[in-house]
Amino acid sequence: MMLKPFQICRFFAVIPLATVLAVLLLGPVPIQAQAESAADPAAALSAALSAACRADQAQFEKYLTVDSAAALRGLPADQRAAFLKRFSLSEEAGKALVTSGPQNHPVVRCQAPGGTAEFRFGDERVHDNLAFIRVDVVDSEQTNFGLIREDGVWRLLSLGLVMLDVPQLSREWAEADLASHEDAVVSTLSALAGAVESYRRAFDKLPDSLAQLGPAPKGEISPEQADLVDEHLAAGDAGGYHFRYRIASSPNADTPEGDGFELSATPNDYGKAGKRSFFLDAAGKIHGDDKHGEIASASDPLVAPAAQPPDSGSAAAVQ
Repeated sequence: MMLKPFQICRFFAVIPLATVLAVLLLGPVPIQAQAESAADPAAALSAALSAACRADQAQFEKYLTVDSAAALRGLPADQRAAFLKRFSLSEEAGKALVTSGPQNHPVVRCQAPGGTAEFRFGDERVHDNLAFIRVDVVDSEQTNFGLIREDGVWRLLSLGLVMLDVPQLSREWAEADLASHEDAVVSTLSALAGAVESYRRAFDKLPDSLAQLGPAPKGEISPEQADLVDEHLAAGDAGGYHFRYRIASSPNADTPEGDGFELSATPNDYGKAGKRSFFLDAAGKIHGDDKHGEIASASDPLVAPAAQPPDSGSAAAVQ
């Protein structure tokens, strides 16, 4: 799966201009020179992107400032891996190929199983110990990388107008990933409600448990195996969340008692798969909040409008 190129920029923390200027005026930090390629801004950036493409953290660190490299090493392994993925714009380690493009500017291609990301460099703008390079990603956006020269070695300093603050970026990215995953859980909860409604229409009753919505042998669909969701949701676990179902009173006064249902979704490992718990009430409205791993309820804030179950095909949405 390819990440959307440079979409990461919108997750960055905004650093005050005074802080940026203070960092830029600190001057070079004495460091032992690395590979010869680091003596040229474009070559250093090419090497950094190539190392990120290969998921080679040790090599990638050579093109970070001392503080950034130390901060990267201090992150958990999954966050270190995620940081390199953001740079290479690929979810998997790939093969890096560096060639020359128009005006002899470098072109870096990251060929991974999920696709190829191509970075085309523009002109360098070098000012004493600072350099800026415009990079275009094929079929996508462009941005400017900033580099700083430390003891003759060029190292990554900024992406766009944002300082390359590894701890801050990692926190921003982790929070964005959690929010995206939680949004997917809300969609799954809504689709699961659709599967329950499909069961009701097919068998003129509500299922007693999620297990009855599970896979069935070909041609053997029954009230016990309705083949509406996959085996994970039928067992109540999917995407790092635990799903619960119960028959409940409908809020509609004209509906017989017990003709409604409720669903809940709670993170199995709080803070890893998500922080928010979710609850779909008998009216089809989804509520949610950070419950620190506890079950949500109808008293929690509304996070989605009343679910609109599809007429058919809910299994596809859930699976």
